[in-house]
Amino acid sequence: MRLKLGLATLLLSIAGVGIAQNITVDVIKPHITYLADDKLQGREPGTKGEKLAIKYISQQFKSYGLKPMGSKGYAQPFTYKTKKTPHDTVANGTPKNGSNVIGFLDNGAAKTIVIGGHFDHLGFKEHGSSLDKNKKLIHNGADDNASGTAGVLALANYFANNGIKEKSNFLFMCYSAEEDGLIGSKYFTNNPTMDLSKISAMINMDMIGRLNDSTKKLMVFGVGTSPAYTNIFANTKTNLTLGFDSSGIGPSDQTSFYLKNIPVLHFFTGQHTDYHKSTDDTEKINFAGEVEVLQFIQQIASALAETENIPFTKTKQPEQARVSFKVTLGIMPDYSFEGKGVKIDAVNEGKPAILAGMQAGDVLIQLGEFTVNNMQDYMKALSKHSKGQQVKATVLRGGNPVTLSVTF
Repeated sequence: MRLKLGLATLLLSIAGVGIAQNITVDVIKPHITYLADDKLQGREPGTKGEKLAIKYISQQFKSYGLKPMGSKGYAQPFTYKTKKTPHDTVANGTPKNGSNVIGFLDNGAAKTIVIGGHFDHLGFKEHGSSLDKNKKLIHNGADDNASGTAGVLALANYFANNGIKEKSNFLFMCYSAEEDGLIGSKYFTNNPTMDLSKISAMINMDMIGRLNDSTKKLMVFGVGTSPAYTNIFANTKTNLTLGFDSSGIGPSDQTSFYLKNIPVLHFFTGQHTDYHKSTDDTEKINFAGEVEVLQFIQQIASALAETENIPFTKTKQPEQARVSFKVTLGIMPDYSFEGKGVKIDAVNEGKPAILAGMQAGDVLIQLGEFTVNNMQDYMKALSKHSKGQQVKATVLRGGNPVTLSVTF
């Protein structure tokens, strides 16, 4: 998972249980243990370790009887270039190969629910997102995101073999290159292997393996992306303490689907000191806690499958401020953009960018007196401005320069 947003959360405790019993520690532990083993060397895109993960996930999908739904069997390979992000220390534009892994459970329904999570991590090289002082060590990413990948596999097994023919189909997806900027999920939504209009909702799991046994808090993002979610959560029983955030845009793969006007939900058990470090290993996973989380998500997915209409709602976006900045522009950058400037994937409601007239698809090339060639330039430019300051910004819109007035 990419660096998490700071949130003001609404906490809700719901008493009671009513959960499927066949998602167990014995089901998920082998998945996490294998994916986070040193043998896979951190599952960095384009490496032998990632290929082993792709093979493993594909074999699991096949064993569940899922239909291959990639462009090459279960796999959906793609090529991209690394690009500087706000968290990187190095970026060299090196071409990399990744591959999503996709399996389809066909229930003969008109609509399909996506259940997904990224399986890539940082490898053991000098990945820019590493927060470890010794970046040469293997970053196994047990929580980030072998835990979410195990969740996808466990839910795929459950829905394929529960003896129930739900009123929705299910598309199970494991994404590559999330750590380089949501590349894999965005590649799928731009190159879908099924009609996106047939997707009624998307469930994402990223870092669900470190439930705190004292607080039992599970964060749920995206609850504002459909009014249908209100009744579903109100009628789902759990002993977990739920923290809700309405936004459809966040630092994981649900964002790619939200930007295609698909209702999303994203589940996350919380930040910890092993995030993006070589210490994120299997022995630190709370397996029983993850089972409890997955049993809850299974209930949500089952309820969504029975819901006839899941309308989409746009949401206000949280401020993506960093502590070193006094201001924010309020844009979601396209990290896969390879040209000069910063391409805007989305603009956040009520923020300086949208108030200045910036639009999704614009390419920011100038902010105040600072030329913006890449994300590095953009972050540096932001750090030089103060709240209340008014500056000129230049964007390319359809290839033509447009000058706008931005007030921070």
